[in-house]
Amino acid sequence: MRALDLLYISLADQRLYGFADGQLLLRLAVSTAANGPGELNGSGCTPRGLHQVRAKIGADLPSGAVLRGRRWTGEVWSPALAAQFPDRDWILTRILWLSGREPGRNRLGCVDTFRRYIYLHGTPDSEPMGVPGSHGCVRLRNNDLLELFPRVPVHCPVRIEEAPCPRWAEAPLN
Repeated sequence: MRALDLLYISLADQRLYGFADGQLLLRLAVSTAANGPGELNGSGCTPRGLHQVRAKIGADLPSGAVLRGRRWTGEVWSPALAAQFPDRDWILTRILWLSGREPGRNRLGCVDTFRRYIYLHGTPDSEPMGVPGSHGCVRLRNNDLLELFPRVPVHCPVRIEEAPCPRWAEAPLN
């Protein structure tokens, strides 16, 4: 599998597009913030602009591994576990922790993506994809995250925008 050198997340499309050398290689459904776009700490919004993958967490964990505070709890998500903790915001399988690259927009001060703990992470299959529903992070299906994670190097650029993706990115994948 080819490594990706750019991720583009369209809030309008609720999709993640993975590129290498300008070529679209991956297209995945996501779920971004139910509160919409925004950068302020405590807003529950998904931050826009240019980011980078600052840390990769969970490389050797099983699919569905439950992460809290970026550490594995030893649990693996199941419907029974979900019933036991109905209000938990599930962070599963892997974490790609983002850091803003635009001072004043998504880096430093009250708009710092990294300090807001904004991740790309797995979520239960019962959660809908393609519609906003997160608390600010970008949720993916666990199987999609398992495909994405090894292809994304630390410091990979991640652009999050409100705009729909360009029409050419909807073409069949190579």
